[in-house]
Amino acid sequence: MKSPRAVVIGGGAAGFFAAIRCAEAAPGLQVLLLEKGPVFLTKVRISGGGRCNVTHACFDSREFSRRYPRGSQALIGPFHRFDARSTIDWFCKRGVQLKTEADGRMFPVSNTSETIINCLQQEAARVGVQTRHGCAVTRALRCSGAGFQLELSTGELLPCDFLILAIGGCRTPALGELAVSLGHTLEPPVPSLFTFCVETPWLRELAGVSVPDAEVSVPGTRLKERGPLLVAHWGLTGPGILRLSAWGARTLHDLHYRFPLRIRWLPELKPELLLALLLSRRNSDGARRVINSPVPPLSTRLWERLVAAAGIPAETRWSELSRPLYQQLVEQLMETELAVTGKSLNKDEFVTCGGVRLAEVNFKSMESRLCPGLHFAGECLDIDGITGGFNFQAAWTTGWIAGEAVAAAAAAASAD
Repeated sequence: MKSPRAVVIGGGAAGFFAAIRCAEAAPGLQVLLLEKGPVFLTKVRISGGGRCNVTHACFDSREFSRRYPRGSQALIGPFHRFDARSTIDWFCKRGVQLKTEADGRMFPVSNTSETIINCLQQEAARVGVQTRHGCAVTRALRCSGAGFQLELSTGELLPCDFLILAIGGCRTPALGELAVSLGHTLEPPVPSLFTFCVETPWLRELAGVSVPDAEVSVPGTRLKERGPLLVAHWGLTGPGILRLSAWGARTLHDLHYRFPLRIRWLPELKPELLLALLLSRRNSDGARRVINSPVPPLSTRLWERLVAAAGIPAETRWSELSRPLYQQLVEQLMETELAVTGKSLNKDEFVTCGGVRLAEVNFKSMESRLCPGLHFAGECLDIDGITGGFNFQAAWTTGWIAGEAVAAAAAAASAD
């Protein structure tokens, strides 16, 4: 077989999108996609609880880019070329309809990630992308003239003219070794989008309880987020926690994932309004026990624990509650403080903060500024977004631009 002119390393979302666009834009170009694992698109398959959160329904490029703790500025230009609307149209033209949920997340109407996987694999086959799984690239060398020589785990030596690295998150420095060997620098990798381990007994007894909107913050830092919260058997998770972990990835790493967490359970209410609301219960529910009268939307189970944490005896009625105890309840609802003792990776949305330094990449083409012919796509770059479809959109966008640029470069080389 004639040596492929373009090789894409990494059979995930970014890699498939790059390979497809490259082969589609340059029909005569041989494109080979290599995946070291036994199957393609593993992360697509498990993301969003097996439904695949394809993108987010936000169609302003600058506003969309604000959802990236790292890479926000670099992505503005690329999003002007291929944004969420482009992603929706791309899948629609290939028979995949997406739906928008109340929080803006977009999923296939089928509610299964297999729809996205089948679409990508069928499209890759249609445009002539060659694919190989169970085949890792152990070494990449830049040739003296142009092009690359790849050493595969099978022992093969594979020459190519263009190389796209879409290897996924560099969760350890070793995973980014190919980029480093070609002259690039890695920003140190640390986890992003993780949940918090909390050992407080009364919280763990609430496993399964959810709060539709809460504010979470880390005292002594600027970290603060709002969103749904879910109590798990190990601690806290949910969009609010995941966003906080994304924005605070490096800060929380430096704290060794041990820090105080403050929760404001009713973020819509200011302290004085909350106090007035509770004091009104003296007249409306005076004979009822405080522990049996939750403030919506807090659940009865959560309310019981918060009342107890505020130091209010279980038998106390609203009419019997002293002014100091009213104030203690307000303080508990406004800033419950819990000790976070570690992290737990979110299996559906595992993301890494860190990767190839952005200043070393031209985001108009996703080409290396240090190694001509080398392009990047996806999470191997120091780019990561909050939960909600933003990481997949970065993969689609950078993959599309990288594939387009390689196709154009190949066409120019053929014309010479």
